[in-house]
Parts: sequence; structure tokens; C-alpha cells
Amino acid sequence: MLKLEKISKVYSTGYKKVQALQDISVEFRKSEFVCILGPSGCGKTTLLNLIGGLDRYTTGDMQIDRVSTRKYKPRDWDSYRNHTVGFVFQNYHLIPHQSVLSNVEMALILSGMKKNEAQKRAAKVLTALGLGNQLEKKPAELSGGQMQRVAIARALVNSPGILLADEPTGALDSETSIQIMDILAEVAKKRLVIMVTHNPELAQKYATRIIRILDGKIVSDTRPVTEEERNKAKKTRDFSARGKTSMSFFAALGLSFSNLLTKKGRSLLTAFAGSIGIIGIALILSLSNGARNFISQVQQNTLSGYPLVIEQDTSGLSGVVNNLMTQTENAQGDYSEAPSIVYNFASSIKEASSGKVDLSGLKKFVETDKELQTHISAVAYDYGLNLDIYAKDPNGEIVFSDILSMLKTDYQNLLETRYGKIFFDLLNTQTWKELLPGENGELIHDIILDQYDVVYGRWPEASDEVMLFVGKDNTISDTLLYSIGLKSRAELSGVLTASFHRESL
Repeated sequence: MLKLEKISKVYSTGYKKVQALQDISVEFRKSEFVCILGPSGCGKTTLLNLIGGLDRYTTGDMQIDRVSTRKYKPRDWDSYRNHTVGFVFQNYHLIPHQSVLSNVEMALILSGMKKNEAQKRAAKVLTALGLGNQLEKKPAELSGGQMQRVAIARALVNSPGILLADEPTGALDSETSIQIMDILAEVAKKRLVIMVTHNPELAQKYATRIIRILDGKIVSDTRPVTEEERNKAKKTRDFSARGKTSMSFFAALGLSFSNLLTKKGRSLLTAFAGSIGIIGIALILSLSNGARNFISQVQQNTLSGYPLVIEQDTSGLSGVVNNLMTQTENAQGDYSEAPSIVYNFASSIKEASSGKVDLSGLKKFVETDKELQTHISAVAYDYGLNLDIYAKDPNGEIVFSDILSMLKTDYQNLLETRYGKIFFDLLNTQTWKELLPGENGELIHDIILDQYDVVYGRWPEASDEVMLFVGKDNTISDTLLYSIGLKSRAELSGVLTASFHRESL
């Protein structure tokens, strides 16, 4: 038995509240044909939606077989609508791209029934309603009365205990309306049928009970439930326990694919637009990643050839004098700072003259600071020890493979006259360099391995082995040839003399 107890429904529209239903109390029998009459806007459809679980009441309670629905969760309402209630609407609400049979079997598929069984039951109900020869037609190929029969078949296929009809004859002619009412009257013999209508003649002819509503209140009821009927009513199982609304994955996939096929043009355009967006995003990410990797590689190559060098400057008094001038300018005539400046000047002279460099603190910081380690590829320490290497030239003479010594001996006057004395301080002619060591005891760092290719021979495997680095076109400078003993001092002097002569021209 269905019971509504002091049900009220209030709609909030902005700052205004509309009372759609007010203290509705009514009970319904297990099987009867109830017609709800009233003018437009009196709350008929709202009451039907509350009974069907399509809307929620504001206050009051609705009981299904003496079980309150106040604590119903969304899944309970889904189960109630799917297993207990059937809906018949004025506008049919059929799926246009599905056949008549598919529209009816949809309710069974949502209940988790297998497709073959659902088709058999749907065909049986449609045949009983006189649509056995219309199973494969689309809704657009049917008349209004036939579409309403399909809607009724869809509502009845799950064998619901309650059938709700909202103006089912509103869009039909008189003859078809009578046919639909005959069907509903027959259904009402085994279950509860509640119909909303504006037609009092149909209600008087077919309904076993008429309820009139005005301004959200029940004003008359031709056959209310008596106390004796209420006491005789037996409690049946809770409708919310009938099962959850569900659909198999393959059924959902099939319906989605069928829907896509009915709108091929729109589906293709949507897929094309979506693919353009995805490809565009992928392209932007690829370009960003490529640019980031390129910049990282350029930085790595640059730092491997021109690494960051941290050193203490003890070159002489020039730096001390420059520091003194800077402090004097910053004082701006404030002679109170003079003692401090003089003290700093004396300390700087002492430090510069001592020539001692203490980098132990810096070394410890580089090796222990975790944040700094994330920005370092490799660390190498140079203690300023020159490699005094001698080679035998093609003439059999033993030569010191240091280009700077050779230039100072043969061309010092010429170079100082042309470039100044600072030339030798800036000149970097170191031929022999230690390879950057790798991590975990590796002989060579990965930076070297990644940036150079072995043209001939192999990578060094011991600390006393030597590698010769050549240019991009496998070229070797004359000074390098001299350093390794492949060019004599006289040959190198001839090359340098010719070079200086071309520059002077």
C-alpha cells in the first residue's frame, strides 16, 4: 500500500518561494484506477512526480508498504523507479533512433537482464498491446496512438506495482484516447494506476476513484481507503530491496555505438575537432620538450668546454689597489671610516703577498650541500700543477712540449710590442689536460662520452693512457703537432713567422 502523510512541496525561485503542495495526506490501494483532476497549476503533476520518485518532498513522509522513504538514498530511489514504478507521459519520450522493440527492452536492460530474454519479454508485451507487427519500426513511423502504446508497453514490461500516467491522452484524438483508456483500465485490475488528466468525462467513465486538487490541497476524494482496508493490508517486501539499476558494459557500448551511427556527420566533426585539439596539444608538448632538451644539451656542451671556474685571485697588488679605491669612493668624505679602510688595505696586502689560498671550506660546501648537488653535473679540482712533458721531434731532438715557453723564447719581444705585456697572462696554451673523472670511480665522465666519438682506437682504460682530441674535420693545430713531437721547432717557427707576417700586412 502506498501512503502519503502530510506531504508538502516548496519550490524556491530566487528570493520567492512557491507552495506547490500543502499537507497532502492520501493512501492508495494495491490495485485501483485513480484519476487526479484539477485546473492547471494546482499541483497534479508535482504530486505525480513525488509518487514516482522524480522529485523530493519538502516535508512529510511517503511510505511504500509501510516503509518510510525519508532515509532513502539516491540508489534506493533509482531502484524504486526502475522496479516499482512505470511512467507514461503525454509526449511519449521514446528514443527516436531506436526501434520499437529496443525502446521497450531498454527498461529491462537497465535492470541487468540479458538482451535475449529482454527482447522476448518486450515482444510479448508489445504483441499484447496490438503492436506485434511494428517491432522493427522507428517511433517516427508510428501514429500517436501507437507511440503511446509503446510508452505503455515500456512502462509495463518490468511488471511494476504502480503505473503513473501524466495526461496520456492529451495529444490523442477521441477514438485513440478511448483505446488508451481501455488499456489502462485493464492494467488497473492487477496494479495501481494513477493518472493525471484534465478530462472529467474520461475520469468518470474509467476511474474507480477520483481525487480533486485545488491550490495544492486535496478538496475531494470519491473513494478513500477505509480503516478496515488499512488493517487488512499485508506488508510485502520493501521495494527498495529489489535490486540496483545496472547495465552491462557491452550493452552500454552497443547503445553508444548505435547512437553515434545515427548522427554520423556530427560524430565525425566532433571526432575531427577533438583530434585536432589532441594533436595540437601533443605538438605543443613535443616542441616544448624538444626546446627544453636542446637548451639543456647546449648548456651541457658549453659548460663542458667552458666550465664554471671558482678561484681566489692572488695575482698581485692591482686588485688590492682597485679595492681600496672602491672603498674610498663609497665613503664619500666620511673620514670616520678611514681606520677601517686602512686596516682592510693592510690585510689585503698581507693576503696578496702571502699567496696562500684556502679553499677547504668551499670544497666542503660543494660536496655536502644537497641543493647545490642537483645543479652540478661534475666537479673537478685543479691544484695548478703543470705537466712537464718532453717529446722527441722528427729531427730526434728532445723538446719541452710547452708552447708558452717556446713563444717566450723566440717571440716575446714581437708579441709584447704588438699585443702588450698582458698577452702572456691571458694566453692559454695548455696542451695536456686531465679528463673529467666520472662518478662511482669511473675513469671518464658521461659528459665526455656523450659529446665525443672515437675516431680511432678506444677510450682510455687506465690513468696513464693518453687521448688526442681532434677538431670537427679531424684537424690538428700546428702547436699541438709540435707538443706531441710530430713537428720540429724550426717547422713551427716558420709557420708562426708566416702567420705574423700576414697579420702585419
